[in-house]
Amino acid sequence: MRTFAGTLLLALLLALLITPVVAWIARRRKLVDHPDPRKVHSADIPRIGGTAIILATLAATLAVMLLRNVIGAAFREDLTRIVAILAAASLVAAVGLADDIRGLRARFKFLAQTLAAAAVCAFGIRIDSLPIPGLLTLHLGPLAWPITILWIVGITNAVNLIDGLDGLAAGICAVACAVTGTFAILSNQNVMATLMAALLGSLLGFLHYNFNPAKVFMGDCGTYFLGFTLASSSVLCTTQTSTIVGLALPALALGVPIFDTLFSIIRRFLERRSFFAPDRSHIHHILLATGLKQRHVVIILYLATVVAASLGMFMLVARGARQIAIFACILILLLVLFRAAGYLTLHDAIAALRRRHATQRAIQDTRRTFENAQLRLRLASTFDQWWDALCAAATEMRLAAVTITLTAPDAAPRTLTWSHPSLQLDGNGTLKSIVPVRGHPGGSALEARLEAPVNGSLELAAHTLACFTRLLDERSMSSLQT
Repeated sequence: MRTFAGTLLLALLLALLITPVVAWIARRRKLVDHPDPRKVHSADIPRIGGTAIILATLAATLAVMLLRNVIGAAFREDLTRIVAILAAASLVAAVGLADDIRGLRARFKFLAQTLAAAAVCAFGIRIDSLPIPGLLTLHLGPLAWPITILWIVGITNAVNLIDGLDGLAAGICAVACAVTGTFAILSNQNVMATLMAALLGSLLGFLHYNFNPAKVFMGDCGTYFLGFTLASSSVLCTTQTSTIVGLALPALALGVPIFDTLFSIIRRFLERRSFFAPDRSHIHHILLATGLKQRHVVIILYLATVVAASLGMFMLVARGARQIAIFACILILLLVLFRAAGYLTLHDAIAALRRRHATQRAIQDTRRTFENAQLRLRLASTFDQWWDALCAAATEMRLAAVTITLTAPDAAPRTLTWSHPSLQLDGNGTLKSIVPVRGHPGGSALEARLEAPVNGSLELAAHTLACFTRLLDERSMSSLQT
């Protein structure tokens, strides 16, 4: 226990000393996080504080490796896998640091995380089986690699997404370190316990500067390192024991960011937005919107994390189906928290899914109609044939009206008008657009006025007008006979 306590205190002291230095460098280099509409801070804050966590953790871990005792020997004996985890985590953190400094595309960061997770798998740190003592052991076989990679990358991004308030990610990860370290001690995994002590000490030291009001942010470099290290360490804990608890306990301790990420993915899917798109709909944003202060929101989520992790510790004394029951009950409690915060309900999700399906089906139908109309317009050889084909397309695409005005220098304006013979509007009116039409063969200028019924969806009306406008722009009419 002395080694564990000494490692924690050393990492804490190093973080306390290094963090202000990193913050000073960040200010000098103007590596600060500027306020914007989706952030809650109102001043420039240094954003590479995660490097202090990384340096303190690595330094404390290296010090343990040099010890001439049982734990130091165990570290040197298991050096390959420990170095694999820390090296891969540092690589991912370097990518995060580059993103903090210059900004990187989300796809590139995701690829780097996936490759780093695959490298960890290559060193034998994989979820090959999910053992539940007294009940069954689920062997994953060829699924071991993809499941492990998904777990590591998922946790890495979950920690990153929850880092939206002062001290939130650091505090939640500190609880996860404590839980994972406790499990490691109880299962005689001294190496993992010491690594978690180093990470915990670094986080506690960093929190001195990161808790509200924050003087420094950890940035992507810090969240990536924390998430990757915690996820990989939990996998290693599971490989060295015959129980699923090594994965379950960190999952419960990180339950808030995991559920927040899962709901974010579902929400963005239903809204047909990119999974990487930023927003202000995370659980901490929702709680802030209720009028709570930032510090109060963080404390509430701390308490939820501590309660989930503490209840999860009962899995250590349970066996078989009882472990599953405890795990399921805690997940339900976390779901209740998210529901109480006003997150998406099952009814809302089903309704949104139906709207998404209906919209996509309508867009596909309009697309098919557009493609058929393209063929008919290309066969038109005279202006009258072109107009007839255009009216047929408007009927099939369910436009409300089309009006084309021909203006010639030496003739009175001529207007062609079409309206849908049977379309019933729902009272929401029509979306109107005026577009020019390229060169009539007689030299006349053409202007088309289009109307599409809204019928409850401005998006579909706009899509219909966009497709019909493409038909008008499909070809120059200079080749048409008058």
